Amino acid sequence: MTIKAQLTELITEAIRGASAEGGFDLQEAPQIKIEYPKEDRFGDYSTPFALESARIFRRAPLDIAALLKPYLETSPLVQKVEIAKPGFINIFLSLDYLYRVLQEVLREKELYGRSSEGKPRKVNIEFVSANPTGPLNIVSARAAAVGDTIANLLEASGHSVEREFYVNDYGNQVYLLGKSVLVRYRELEGADVAFPDEGYHGEYIRDIAAEIREQYRDQVASIADEESLIAFMAEKAIAHNVEGQKEDLEKFNVCFARWFREKTLHEGGDVPKALEFLESKGHVYEEEGKKVFRSTDYGDDKDRVVMRDDGRPTYFLADIAYHKNKMDRGYDEIIDIWGPDHHGYIARLSGAMKSMGFEGFRILIAQQVNLIMDGELVKMSKRLGNFSTMSELLDDIGTDVARYFFIMRSLDSHLDFDIALAKRQSSENPVFYLQYAHARICSIFREAESRGIANAAGTASLSYLDNPESINLLKLMAKFPEEIQDAANTCEPHRISTYLLRLAQGYHKFYTEHRILSDDPDATASYMMLCDGVRIVLRNGLKLLGVSAPERM
Repeated sequence: MTIKAQLTELITEAIRGASAEGGFDLQEAPQIKIEYPKEDRFGDYSTPFALESARIFRRAPLDIAALLKPYLETSPLVQKVEIAKPGFINIFLSLDYLYRVLQEVLREKELYGRSSEGKPRKVNIEFVSANPTGPLNIVSARAAAVGDTIANLLEASGHSVEREFYVNDYGNQVYLLGKSVLVRYRELEGADVAFPDEGYHGEYIRDIAAEIREQYRDQVASIADEESLIAFMAEKAIAHNVEGQKEDLEKFNVCFARWFREKTLHEGGDVPKALEFLESKGHVYEEEGKKVFRSTDYGDDKDRVVMRDDGRPTYFLADIAYHKNKMDRGYDEIIDIWGPDHHGYIARLSGAMKSMGFEGFRILIAQQVNLIMDGELVKMSKRLGNFSTMSELLDDIGTDVARYFFIMRSLDSHLDFDIALAKRQSSENPVFYLQYAHARICSIFREAESRGIANAAGTASLSYLDNPESINLLKLMAKFPEEIQDAANTCEPHRISTYLLRLAQGYHKFYTEHRILSDDPDATASYMMLCDGVRIVLRNGLKLLGVSAPERM
């Protein structure tokens, strides 16, 4: 149970205990909020309960806080309680409790931080879902790192998670891809043909054409119809690109349980069925031969066409059909991560989900990534072929650094990805800084072993841990499970990267202030126990981010 959950129970019991004296009614009490104070001097945790319940209980906030204080102070969790105007209750954790948490860390090892509080949910998270018209680019890499880490956090919080990639293998973009490959194929055959204005110009198109020419030349020669040739080229190009995307993602430590192809929606009749379903609920009307979804009923700025007057479905209707397919698979929650150019779609698709009776739908937007090389911005365009691919980035800086850099900023903020910093082997590079903290602890244990010092895990003298540096580390380790839960609930994996940096900073400070291996066996045992706990939490946290924890650097 997290500290926040324990404090919530403790305050609830305090209200029960003080009810006779204060005339409190638990059924009328507001929800108990547990917060982190902005400054350490205001405690480790704080609650505004006294303030928020004053009007309900008809008592002054300070009076309510004073009534609850003695009940809270009886808990072994609490060292002391302070009341601050206008009615905050500030709680300081006891060293005895923190020591028990350290023992829990050492006992649970790789399981520490994982929990199953609350009701487990079946969650589908769809991310990356790049068009199969070329290699994955840098924005896709950001979505991959963030999406996979959110899935890790949800799993660590006790939920069942399925990662999904939506392959957009239907529509005009696929036609243009096939046409582009066909032109390059004919060029290889010696023909002089015009390239389509809206085609894909990247060098990879020539590579695909050459591969098709080598493997399917006789089959191509047997196809006389131009449209059939374009479709054939598109099919082979998509297979090539999707396989390449899978390889890049696996290199990035991202594996999808399901690769869902849009084409199957159209071939299986799911798109017209989705329209029929919406019509049966009264959410669609007809206007000038078109069929229109009432998206303004759900906060959109205008109603949206789902069927054109010539009977062709819009992309929006296909998206509705796809998400109805997800609904029908029985998920409790569905999360989509979209690119920065999809803001306008949020209201309409969220509205469609609500109209179909699904409330657990969440859309996250992965903002633009600015790739900085030698102080200059690298322009990216898949169609023009002058983009930097995800694969090139991983080859250049490695998976660990790439994943961390994509995760370390909030998803809804633009990210300047500094290649020079990513390559730097110094404390300026946050990945190096974190991994070095873990490697430093491992080196201490190797040195202890070489000196014949046993790792006396489970035994420590509290007097050696009763100092600011040790207590700071103990408090940070104690917060790790709720940091995971908070990051999972808010879909904000950057909170874990921030937390790990604080832990590493705290450890490096502890290391400079205290001699870990000394002639004092009690001090050595106590500090080794503390170091081991930090090592476990660092490793567990880095694993959630998809980053390795090296033992030597």
